[in-house]
Amino acid sequence: MIFEQIAVGPLSVNCYVLGCEKSHDGIVVDPGGDVELIKQAVRKHGLKISSIINTHGHFDHVGGNLQAVESFGARLLIHQADAYLLGTVAEVARMYGMTGENSPEPDEFLYDGMDITFGAYALKVLHTPGHTQGGCCLYIKKEDMIITGDTLFADSIGRSDLPGGSHEQLLDSIRTKLFSLPDNVTAYPGHGPETTIGHEKSCNPYF
Repeated sequence: MIFEQIAVGPLSVNCYVLGCEKSHDGIVVDPGGDVELIKQAVRKHGLKISSIINTHGHFDHVGGNLQAVESFGARLLIHQADAYLLGTVAEVARMYGMTGENSPEPDEFLYDGMDITFGAYALKVLHTPGHTQGGCCLYIKKEDMIITGDTLFADSIGRSDLPGGSHEQLLDSIRTKLFSLPDNVTAYPGHGPETTIGHEKSCNPYF
């Protein structure tokens, strides 16, 4: 599988470009900004992007949606509970002294258990509310990997003090949805370095 991680935007969001090396069908996860860098990666691998997926609706993860949708002509997906955040990007970015573009409306809603295919590969959507109500993780079983957005980080967890957040709900999501995965699954978060499910189960200080 083609897999590339790109740190984008002022808050260094991990954007992920995934693709099938045979069909060259691909997806982009969390285009938070710096869309030119994302386009360079897509061109390098010769991918046709069919889906743009947001793990959740915070401005730093969706700030490049408009440019990405226009550039790739792909469908945009986010969980319904976070869809309202797409129209608040510019306003929220200004609150943090930054700039951002409001996102187009989604073409489709993510839901728990949903399968999204790209060529020979498929990812399963795991709804993991707590950081936001619509937060989702993306599990690629065939590759023993999961994209965790701002739900789980290396030796940490996502914030739960923002609107729509719940500390108890976040812990429950991680315990029931993520810690039930095999220990060898590599977790790729929305910020910072990758980790493994096994490491987080045994070493994460929040558990």
